[in-house]
Amino acid sequence: MKITGALLAFSCAALLGSFGTAAQPPGPIQELAVVAGTPSGQPQLAVGADGRVVLSWLEKIGEPSTYAFKYAFRDGDRWSAPRTIVERDRFFVNWADVPSVFPMRAGGLVAHWLQKNGEGTYAYDVRLSVSDKHAAKWGPDRTPYTDTSQTEHGFATFFDWPGEGTGVVWLDGREMTDSAGHDGHAAGAMTLRVARVTPDGTVTDESRIDARVCECCPTTAVATARGALVAYRDRSETEVRDIAVMRLEDGKWHGPTYVHADNWEINACPVNGPALAAAGDRVALAWFTAEAETPRAMVAFSSDGGTTFGKPVRVDESQTLGRVDAVMLDDGRAVVSWLEFLPGASEFRARIVSPDGTREPAFRITASTADRQAGYPRMVRAGKDLIFAWTSTRPAPQVRTAAVRLP
Repeated sequence: MKITGALLAFSCAALLGSFGTAAQPPGPIQELAVVAGTPSGQPQLAVGADGRVVLSWLEKIGEPSTYAFKYAFRDGDRWSAPRTIVERDRFFVNWADVPSVFPMRAGGLVAHWLQKNGEGTYAYDVRLSVSDKHAAKWGPDRTPYTDTSQTEHGFATFFDWPGEGTGVVWLDGREMTDSAGHDGHAAGAMTLRVARVTPDGTVTDESRIDARVCECCPTTAVATARGALVAYRDRSETEVRDIAVMRLEDGKWHGPTYVHADNWEINACPVNGPALAAAGDRVALAWFTAEAETPRAMVAFSSDGGTTFGKPVRVDESQTLGRVDAVMLDDGRAVVSWLEFLPGASEFRARIVSPDGTREPAFRITASTADRQAGYPRMVRAGKDLIFAWTSTRPAPQVRTAAVRLP
């Protein structure tokens, strides 16, 4: 996973800027009872069509590196008793490339995690498993592809496939291996690939939808009224790494289309992916950029299912670490979250933004840190509730959650 030294430069430069203070949230922040043990991290949230929220995370359960992939359902102001999907000592555990659980429309859940498939640093697979309709028992695991290269396969995201089944999109490094088949980033390019998982766990429709993308920025995907929309950080031949989208409509992939010409030229991966939210044809896309060494968290809106996007709106206060997330509200506005950089620390913040560019005051969710251990904070909406998840790093890494009731 390549990270540019320029990121350190603009993080230090943040100390020279002004720092906006956070306003009161739109409702009281209620921290939910802790359900994850210590050490734990890599939280992810998803919400089903019935409004039920599922939280997933990794929890270290043995030395030197045995982990349990766990999940729980929200039940009022608490979580259900944790359940375990799988325990392994071959997990690939990473602060930005995290496992997830996704509610399937046909009932039950589909889960993905990352598992080492070789001795190389980035030799790992995406593994999938589908539960029964009661989300209690899990079937055998498999990859969503036929490739057996000992190289990187990761940064996967689930979405509702048009018609039936669940889509999964991921970054695939099979074309980055050298002529001897060794793991590494020496040749070729990272590709973006997609497949469909049927309710019985069968994988179909695998295809490559972009032949050259950024090596290690998380992907994001949603269902729209027109089909499905995938967003990711692209990579040009001149190392411009702006955010692009691909649309699945009428059985065909269209794109890539750039959301905005940031023209961020960077000869390394910033490990900072976009976030999508959708309701019908309305879409909000949040992302991070640091063009001209000015870090910014942005959001742009679409009213046509992601075919076109309007003028971007900056959402952070003065300096940001990115790591954005987004949800849609019923009236077409979006809630965007990010990590705000502060001297010696950072804060997990959010604000409501309107498609016309109006920004409500940013509010603080919790204190955080600027290091990798804090990972990616998460956010979903269930009815009038916003649910947040993050990794608290002190005194030991632990997944924490909170809820905010919107007016």
